Amino acid sequence: PVTGPLREAMDEILRADLDAPRKQRHTAHRIWERLVDEHDAEIAYRTVSKYVARRRPEILLEARNRAGVMDGFVPQTHLPGQDAEVDFAEVWVNVGGVDTKCFLFTLRMSFSGKAIHRVYSSQGQEAFFAGHVAAFTELGGVPAGEIRYDNLSSAVRRVCFGRSRVETEKWVLFKSAYGVTSFYCMPGKEGAHEKGGVEGEGGRFRRRWFVPVPKIADISGLAGINDRLAAADHAEDARHIDQRTATIGQDFA
Repeated sequence: PVTGPLREAMDEILRADLDAPRKQRHTAHRIWERLVDEHDAEIAYRTVSKYVARRRPEILLEARNRAGVMDGFVPQTHLPGQDAEVDFAEVWVNVGGVDTKCFLFTLRMSFSGKAIHRVYSSQGQEAFFAGHVAAFTELGGVPAGEIRYDNLSSAVRRVCFGRSRVETEKWVLFKSAYGVTSFYCMPGKEGAHEKGGVEGEGGRFRRRWFVPVPKIADISGLAGINDRLAAADHAEDARHIDQRTATIGQDFA
């Protein structure tokens, strides 16, 4: 069995790997090489391999327990004016006679369901920022709690362990300027439930306001569509969600 300093050295390497990019984590062979080179260890590769195979999942579980992460589940209890969710949904716009894929930005308040929608020709960083500015302007401020996001490239440069993310430099500056508190959903199916409100909202709004397919002469016509979307957002303040007695606008006020 592996004991003493070598065990501690291997555990330290495996713990450091939790925050390393997936493709740059240590193999058992690389750990064995480091033990030989850095610790003058006289240990068989097979011994290291067996230890790593057993210990790596244990360290992962220990870290998840410390972080309070249980299979990606995060209880959601929302207070008025606090939390929000952001997402992009694909929409089609006829631009100069050609059906063109565009992207519907949605920021949805979690408690009231009030949502701000804008359409852009891409879902890149410029559109990502512009959508936020439009939403904050319409809402009269920035949500006081957390805003939930997928791990979209406009915001996240690297997904680390658990909730840890390396954010893009421009997004860090934007968040600082506006006072945004971000929360990133777990990748894949684990995080599918964590912002289901805005994902459902994108599809619902698309069916309501993008049928039939809008027609514009050129891409600059998206500005006119966004004017109509702003009016639609105001009109939807009178809508009731599910069986709620209060309207969206009443819950938001």
